[in-house]
Amino acid sequence: MSRPPTFAPPPCARSRVLPTERGDFAVLDAVPRTPERATALLLPGYTGSKEDFVALLEPLCAAGYRVVAVDGRGQYESKGTGRQEDYARAESARDVLAQAAALGTGPGELHLLGHSLGGQIARAAVLLDAAPFRSLTLMSSGPAEVVAAQREKVKMLGDALAVLSMDEVWEAMRALDPPQDADTGDGADLRRRWLAHDPAQLIATGAQLATEPDRVDELAAVGLPVHVLSGERDDVWPVELFDSMARRLGAHRTTIAGAEHSPNTARPRETAQALAAFWDGPAPV
Repeated sequence: MSRPPTFAPPPCARSRVLPTERGDFAVLDAVPRTPERATALLLPGYTGSKEDFVALLEPLCAAGYRVVAVDGRGQYESKGTGRQEDYARAESARDVLAQAAALGTGPGELHLLGHSLGGQIARAAVLLDAAPFRSLTLMSSGPAEVVAAQREKVKMLGDALAVLSMDEVWEAMRALDPPQDADTGDGADLRRRWLAHDPAQLIATGAQLATEPDRVDELAAVGLPVHVLSGERDDVWPVELFDSMARRLGAHRTTIAGAEHSPNTARPRETAQALAAFWDGPAPV
């Protein structure tokens, strides 16, 4: 679970609803004071939310980028349906394409970033229709299924969610993983976020993480500029897999020193610098 330093957005950002042809999505919309260079759409990971990107918003705005971080369907402040079939990977990809259309950036102008699960959803969106996007950043998001230990964890969580309430599961998780110093406040924000998630979304997407096929060659064939960014350690996918995926994609590769699975919260300044440097690169021909 990503632990953002705060759930409060910086002055450059506001919480709002993004209406799309597939429904409303809660977003943090951060707009630079100077004319914006481009817009980026950020997708959070499993059990996460748009707040996982809070620490990136100010430095990315300072670099001239408008940044829109979104709660996917059934995540935190975006309403869920209670039906696992609505969270099939193709459905989530269509949601992303609807969000891109609602931002109105025009063909080939939107930078797309996904963290962990969000990266695999972003990849599915690009494979469905790459036309809206200028680039894709896969942040701590591997080429296929998560490692065996994580597959066991998501299975245990899915089994628990099938028979227990969200509150009961939260208490069990906290007993197994006691609060750390890096937790937001007393954990109240994290608990509120957890309770707002749709359990059907967590069950469905957890199963996807455990069974995701390798689609790297499909993505390479699209020809979109790709950035593979990770920490120097990761317990969800080995860092060596990120390295080999980047080679297969001919992608830009960044490793954030001192970070693990969530460089966006552990080293936000360094992560924002790496993202801006990639986005500042030459536009695709």
